[in-house]
Amino acid sequence: MTRKIFGAASSLALGFALATGASFAANAACQLQSPGGNIKQVVYLVFDNVHLRRDNPDVPSDLEQMPNLLNFLTQNGVVSGNHWTPLISHTATDILTALTGVYGDRMGVPVANSYGFFRADGSVSIGNPSFLYWTATAGDGKPLMIDETGKTHPAPWVPFTRAGCDVGAFSVANIEFENVPADIGTVFGTNSQQFKDASAILAANPNDNNFAHQKARQSVNTDWLGIAVHCAQGSPLCSGPNGASDLLPDEPGGYANFSALYGNINVAPVICAQAIKKNPSACDASGHVLDVFGTTVVADGFGRPGFPNIFNPTAAQSLGYASTMIEAGVPVIYVYIADAHDRNPLPIDPNTGRAANAHAFGPGEQAYVDQLKAYDQAFGAFFARIAARGITKDNTLFLVVPDENDHFVGSQPTPVNCNGAPVPCNYQFASEINAHINRLLATRNPATPGFFVHSDDAPTFYIVGNPAPTDAVTRQMEHDLDALNATNPITGNVDKLSVLLADQAEMKLLHMVTKSPARTPTFTMFGNDNYFFFTAAGGDCVTVPTCVSVPVSPAATFAWNHGDVQTDITRTWFGMVGPGVRPFGRNDEVFSDHTDIRPTMLSLLGLKDDYVHDGRVLIEDLDEQARPRALRGESQFAKLATIYKQLNAPLGSLGMNSLKYANRSIAANDATYIAYLTTIGDLTTQRDALAGQIKTMLNAAAFGDNRIQGKDAELLIKQAQQLIDHAANLAR
Repeated sequence: MTRKIFGAASSLALGFALATGASFAANAACQLQSPGGNIKQVVYLVFDNVHLRRDNPDVPSDLEQMPNLLNFLTQNGVVSGNHWTPLISHTATDILTALTGVYGDRMGVPVANSYGFFRADGSVSIGNPSFLYWTATAGDGKPLMIDETGKTHPAPWVPFTRAGCDVGAFSVANIEFENVPADIGTVFGTNSQQFKDASAILAANPNDNNFAHQKARQSVNTDWLGIAVHCAQGSPLCSGPNGASDLLPDEPGGYANFSALYGNINVAPVICAQAIKKNPSACDASGHVLDVFGTTVVADGFGRPGFPNIFNPTAAQSLGYASTMIEAGVPVIYVYIADAHDRNPLPIDPNTGRAANAHAFGPGEQAYVDQLKAYDQAFGAFFARIAARGITKDNTLFLVVPDENDHFVGSQPTPVNCNGAPVPCNYQFASEINAHINRLLATRNPATPGFFVHSDDAPTFYIVGNPAPTDAVTRQMEHDLDALNATNPITGNVDKLSVLLADQAEMKLLHMVTKSPARTPTFTMFGNDNYFFFTAAGGDCVTVPTCVSVPVSPAATFAWNHGDVQTDITRTWFGMVGPGVRPFGRNDEVFSDHTDIRPTMLSLLGLKDDYVHDGRVLIEDLDEQARPRALRGESQFAKLATIYKQLNAPLGSLGMNSLKYANRSIAANDATYIAYLTTIGDLTTQRDALAGQIKTMLNAAAFGDNRIQGKDAELLIKQAQQLIDHAANLAR
């Protein structure tokens, strides 16, 4: 499922203040410190659910249908298919984990794309957005991006801007505006003219099915959402009237006198004024950014130039904006591209002014094949376009990081052995199965208490009153969930709906408990990956028999489930190309997850963060001379890092075995559960202490030039293995 907007906006009467003046090279002061000084540019691409592996053995995978991208990665660098998400495996959490190099417990967003929290009186606030600007305050009154100290987690662009490098962002979570007018108020203040203008347009245009009203509301999104440039001190890009202060009051070491451009309304005039000097096809005559082919204005569904909503930009749009930023001299680019298995962009209904319902494609469906072909053509144009500006594998670090993988839910395709091209596939059912979890529970137990869920394949539950894990109400609901079955309307099989339950103690071990206790759910149910669980109007499955249903195409809007714990969802991939990256092609030997992307990237660039990552540098994918000096010519780091991931990663050995142990204990009697709480608490305490030692040592070696001593590594490896074995024994 694509990202969800929780606000609306409109065009503001600010106008396009076109940047003027002498030509400049915005990246002249950028001081990336890569070994040999070969990396001059960074291109970081985030995919929403683009698959390395085949979902149907007869249909080429997403990447196989994008040979311009796949060949670029495998012929020039490395593609790893042994790469994993955090939990819960969802867009916001996955992207933010990769951006920061830490799990959700340390950056505030372990539940995505929205979450609930308990108010002081035990009532529940549900549906709070995980997508907000980096410095936003969440509904519980604390920073959304809350770190382990209770402050806003350090921003990912800071090492770059401190090194003199401007950072451009297009549609990447929380480093540009995600929700307006709220994010406008966060940056400019609620007394600012920008915020007042946005609010006035929203107030004047009800959120109804009136075409003109929707067009006006949408224009604020188009002008303000999804696009930003964070500038280095003194950067000419932000020095004009379009620039605004880039405020990070909690940043370690301070962050004064930095500026940024927010929204297409401020970014496009500045980058177009510079980019057209190198490429006249970057923007049109009116200063609007064109797609990667230089033919079509990047625009919303109403045709207004700017951000294409709703956070579902195509490859041509995202890569077009990225190319224009590069041509304007922005040396570090973060770009998000929507998945190809849903119709993108969504057309606007001419009667209501709203985006039409999404349509979910099955593997090999003609429209799916066509979209992947368009994506492939866009990547071909992108690589050619930036190469013409001197941006190549020889001087640029390219990272491609999909968020989670997706599990297809649908019937068998017809005709048998269809392959997408030349024989398209068709599906009677291409939809996740809708399950009304409150009705199912009420049917089993009419005394089920009031509760809310974060609707998902892996729903988090918030029982009204915020009862303790040992409370009889909590324990009974967990047992009822564990016993739920349903008849699958696609296969006719009887399915167990709960696969694994995680209580608060297990969620803590899985890095899902933040510094804000109010956000901690009562428990999480990792569900059957063919189902999507949500609540509906009251009743039970007798009085309202549609407790489980599946829409029939073309009414089906979602057919790709994620958020859950299954390998099909949590095992994804990443690609990396550039100076210092070994040209391995496909290399699945090294286990990694999203926390490893950040430290590996910064190590290659010779930069560092002001905190210790939960991830580690993937030195196995780097040339010897591209590694930090303390990591050249020795193997202790790799040995220690390998077992560290199995110790600390949620999808590592200890995490998965602890989840099996937790599920069995939660479903057991109260005496067993009480004993489990002591055991899992001790395991978490020991794991946290040992993982803290190891990651501090790994970080010091990678970013502090402290060589790891063999005897120290051997002791930590032995201790880690003992804990991993202990968890495995508990699972058995």
